[in-house]
Amino acid sequence: MDRAEIVHQNFLTRVRAGDLPQGRTPGDGLTADAAVGLFRAQVLSRALDRASRAMQKAGQGFYTIGSSGHEGMAAVAHALRPDDIAFLHYRDAAFQIARAHQVPGQDPAWDMLLSFACSAEDPISGGRHKVLGSRALMIPPQTSTIASHLPKAVGAAYGIGLARRRAPEHRLLPADAVAMASFGDASLNHSTAQGAINAAGWASVQSVPLPLLMICEDNGIGISTPTPRGWVAMSMRHRPGIRYFEADGLDLYATARVAAEAADYVRTRRKPAFLHLATVRLYGHAGADLPTTYMPRAQVEAEEANDPLLHSVRLLQAAQALDPLEALDIYEQTNAHVAALAERAGQRPHLRTASDVMRSLIPPRRACRPSNGPDAAARAAAFGADLKAMETPQPMSRLLNWALSDLMLEHGEIVMMGEDVGRKGGVYGVTQKLLGRFGPDRVIDTLLDEQSILGLAIGLAHNGFVPIPEIQFLAYLHNAEDQLRGEAATLPFFSNGQFTNPMVLRIAGLGYQKGFGGHFHNDNSLAVLRDIPGIVIACPSTGADAVRMLREAVRLAREEQRVVVFVEPIALYPMRDIVPGDGAWMTRYPAPGDSIALGEVGVHGAGTDLAIVTYGNGHHISHQALPDLRALGIDARIVDLRWLAPLPEAALRAATEGCAHVLIVDECRRTGGQAEGLMAHFTENLPRKTARVTAEDSFIATGPAYAATLPSRADIVAAARRLTGMGA
Repeated sequence: MDRAEIVHQNFLTRVRAGDLPQGRTPGDGLTADAAVGLFRAQVLSRALDRASRAMQKAGQGFYTIGSSGHEGMAAVAHALRPDDIAFLHYRDAAFQIARAHQVPGQDPAWDMLLSFACSAEDPISGGRHKVLGSRALMIPPQTSTIASHLPKAVGAAYGIGLARRRAPEHRLLPADAVAMASFGDASLNHSTAQGAINAAGWASVQSVPLPLLMICEDNGIGISTPTPRGWVAMSMRHRPGIRYFEADGLDLYATARVAAEAADYVRTRRKPAFLHLATVRLYGHAGADLPTTYMPRAQVEAEEANDPLLHSVRLLQAAQALDPLEALDIYEQTNAHVAALAERAGQRPHLRTASDVMRSLIPPRRACRPSNGPDAAARAAAFGADLKAMETPQPMSRLLNWALSDLMLEHGEIVMMGEDVGRKGGVYGVTQKLLGRFGPDRVIDTLLDEQSILGLAIGLAHNGFVPIPEIQFLAYLHNAEDQLRGEAATLPFFSNGQFTNPMVLRIAGLGYQKGFGGHFHNDNSLAVLRDIPGIVIACPSTGADAVRMLREAVRLAREEQRVVVFVEPIALYPMRDIVPGDGAWMTRYPAPGDSIALGEVGVHGAGTDLAIVTYGNGHHISHQALPDLRALGIDARIVDLRWLAPLPEAALRAATEGCAHVLIVDECRRTGGQAEGLMAHFTENLPRKTARVTAEDSFIATGPAYAATLPSRADIVAAARRLTGMGA
């Protein structure tokens, strides 16, 4: 017999014999009906675990992680409201079931079985993943819960408080709601968890409203690695700004009482709390994992003897709420009912085609209040003398500052956040004066933690805000890239478009900075972004384009609920000239409402010998190379890509029409750069000679050699001569 069958038979035998584990008498806090209802949720969770395993053996189900041993979470659901957003640990089926019993019309057994079967009718993911989650129950699906959901839980809690002061148009959560996040004791050790917990405490000690309930389900082991005894309590009991609670998750009554105390503390005090819940893990970690291969059999059997369902039967009997034989009848009837449902669920239709799977990659559009642009009087008050300066050419950094101001004047739901964006105005001054114009609720100086910055943005978006987070340098994104890959970009995909977290992520990056930084301040690799499905990547090269594209990025986030990464070339922030002293790279501020649509490329010139396809700094140095090309008799045009993902293929074909040759100038590395995708596109779609100039596969040096590995004007000219055979 496998361990699941052993646990099942133990329950049947021991309840019939009245052989129940010892423990405390039931406390107060649960009526008889409530206690029996929670027991039913626990039993259904166990029955679903058993059905999942049977479905897998029958070839009708797929990999899943069970909740057996963690059924005490049903009592936590009882302590919260169905409109409290819950970011769940993957062992929290009992929580979702108990919450479903609070909302009329829900059928958690059928819904979860469809998920086990990866049926296209699964109401949360549409067959894309076996996940807990429900739009009706305010449970966003979690697909990688090794603590990656904690930063956005902090952000959601902050967003609840912020919405009390500044309600966004698409507000989702009530003013007195609580954000809840649960996770395991092993996940507590992850840097993401520690960063989120630190951020919660950091905000709390500054009296920032943060109604967050964190629940650590401590079963004492992470897959096969034991958690040191007492580790969770020692780690969390005295964390500043966070109230610590603890309960025995095997005791339905005690868990309900302590969870209610913790939830009341968070809801009334608007401060974070940590509930340490002792649990056991039954059956092993997941799938075919066999715990006796890495744990002594006696320890495994001791855990099984502590089955929380056996404890619940004892407690219900002691409270005179339910006789053990009645409890056994509920157990057997529930298992039979679920087994019958599982037979039906396994026959329901599945996703079949690529288009079926990909349908939810792009979120649905949402209706937004129409805007007539920023109010003229508000603009005059905000900009003052800058209104006159808008009539003259300016560098990119200043134009971006004005664009951000105009957008924030126009859309009250925009909130900016990042390290140094407020008082300092950003490392390069792009966010100067915004704090004074809009206040600390809308321009948030965060702690130095990129995961927390992105988590704050994701959480705010859950409550209807349009976040514009800033990452100071492209290299710093790597500290937090999973918040994009594993959380923001996947949420609409795995929720079938029911949950979204739109944002415009501004990142200062790319190379060509003189005398500053080396590879941490001159990171010229976008590969980690290029392969994330569903996101939009924008990279402007001129100030006017930056303004127009930023407006489109905000529209995409606000109306189409997209995740947009807006990469701003640092070296072009102050750029004034094409050649020294000409001032030709500066542009005037585009009038409000003037924007560049997603997929619209820029075409400069009408040459037919050569089309130089480039973006960012490459656009600038390509313009420097134009006089040299003309001197060689090469008639060239420059195509500014602007939108790096999705690749604007149709626009590129039109922009290079009539050109004999295409030269790609990519300031990112040869391996993993945009040039790879562009070369593939032109090779597959256009019968013309194509070549590329790229950066070397190298980090960038500091000092005089800063540009040695990057494309240069001379590189472009040499490649053009080789490609066209002209000017030799």
